[in-house]
Amino acid sequence: MAEVTEAHILNEKMSEAFDWSDSDTVVRDAIWDYFMEKNNHDTDKTVVDVKPYTSDKSEDEIKQFIEANLKK
Repeated sequence: MAEVTEAHILNEKMSEAFDWSDSDTVVRDAIWDYFMEKNNHDTDKTVVDVKPYTSDKSEDEIKQFIEANLKK
């Protein structure tokens, strides 16, 4: 069985990972916050939605998601 490794970007501050951001929020938390808002603060739905980003998605996929959904 292949070992799943977590993307390092998840532990970086948004401002460290993206030159357009000035947020000190950690990328993992920014993704969580995005889905909490999207799911009307339903924690159970958010856990399901966030799981692929913490276990399956590559760093490039995470960056693309953030660029498309969190860049203001």
